[in-house]
Amino acid sequence: MMHIIAPSRYKVNRKRIKVFVESLYKAYAIPIDYHLNCIFIGKNKMKTIASKYKKEKVALPVLSFPYKEDAPLEERLLGEIFLCYPQIVLLAAERNKHVEDMIDAMIKHGLENLLK
Repeated sequence: MMHIIAPSRYKVNRKRIKVFVESLYKAYAIPIDYHLNCIFIGKNKMKTIASKYKKEKVALPVLSFPYKEDAPLEERLLGEIFLCYPQIVLLAAERNKHVEDMIDAMIKHGLENLLK
C-alpha cells in the first residue's frame, strides 16, 4: 500500500508514481501490501527536517525514514520518503532530465535506503 502526499501546487502525477513504485516492489521482491508514504514538501520544511535529523542546514532532494529501524520487515511497514519538490526541479534542470524521471530516481534512492 502506498500513499502520496503532495500539495496541489506541486505537479505530481500520482498514477505514474504508483506504477513506478509497484515496479520497484516487484524488482526488490517487496510484497505489494507493505506500507510506504511518499511526501512532497518544500525547501523550508526539508531544511527543518534535514537540520533536525541529519544535522545539515540545506534542503536535500530526498530523505527517507524507516517506520521502525529494529522492526522485522514482516510487520509490513517500510517507511516514509520525503521529497523536496523544488530541489528535484533544480536537480532535473542541472542534469538535463525530465522532472518525472528525477522524481523516479529520488523515490528509488529513498526506497533503497529503507531496505538497507
